Amino acid sequence: MRYVLAFVFVIIGVTRVDVIQRTEAADPKAFDLPLWESGAPGALGSEPKDVPMALVRLPASDAPTGALVICPGGGYGTLAIDHEGHQIAAWANEMGLAAIICDYRHRGKGYGHPAPSDDANRAIRLTRAKAKQWNIDPNRVGIIGFSAGGHLVSTILTQGEVATSDLEKTKADDSSAVNAENADPISKQSSRPDFGILCYPVIMFGTSETHKGSEKNLLGPSPDPKLVESFANHLRVTPNTPPTFVMHTSEDKVVPVANAIAFYGAMMQNKVPGELHIYEYGRHGIGLGHNIPGAFDWPEACKRWLRSRKIIQ
Repeated sequence: MRYVLAFVFVIIGVTRVDVIQRTEAADPKAFDLPLWESGAPGALGSEPKDVPMALVRLPASDAPTGALVICPGGGYGTLAIDHEGHQIAAWANEMGLAAIICDYRHRGKGYGHPAPSDDANRAIRLTRAKAKQWNIDPNRVGIIGFSAGGHLVSTILTQGEVATSDLEKTKADDSSAVNAENADPISKQSSRPDFGILCYPVIMFGTSETHKGSEKNLLGPSPDPKLVESFANHLRVTPNTPPTFVMHTSEDKVVPVANAIAFYGAMMQNKVPGELHIYEYGRHGIGLGHNIPGAFDWPEACKRWLRSRKIIQ
């Protein structure tokens, strides 16, 4: 019994260490920092749930690297921060990319639209603002999302600033500040990704193919139909949408593969460069797809695509 208790204690200890906030001073390659130093737009308080974070994990590299902002899924009600966050960051680092996990606000923390979009846009701006300090090429900053995080990313790819709050737009566009040195320099950075990656994404709001839980958590129980339609992101693709890699599985019963097909079809109509990979096997939420026939290859397929676009070497 002593050995069993000791083992449990060690496991608990590791878990607790993982959730302790990391500082850049303690580890310049793995640290966490708030997306807004002076408070996020629309924040309901100052508790940890009200403070969206960037969990920064940098690779060992002498030359400037690309960067990947990571948006885990969770139905806009929680975050699958391990297999769609930390594991994806480790994969990105292995490819030589800086990884910035966006610990965004959601309904489980008391937030709906526009908080997730505010946070994801801010994560991209922060990455570019810190490019020199973090050894990042600001012209190779992309974003990846899973499930509802994929919906969030598709919103950023197709709507960008349009989906942010009026308060955040005011911060970003404020050129009337008396003292320009007091203006937020991060807000002046572009939040347009250079590329996107969508993994079993929620896309089709307002249809029988959507994930109703994600729609409700983001927009509330009785949203205006026009608001719902505005987040059907396959209808928002334009020729200006960044190049995008899309993956899904036919076996997914939670978010139908029709979501990915609709988005990629819109990409083709608008001549947006990208790839679509649909695998036969794999339940919803497979993350990196370890040990799943066929789907285990998607990280390598994505890596080949990133290399073809000169995002990675």
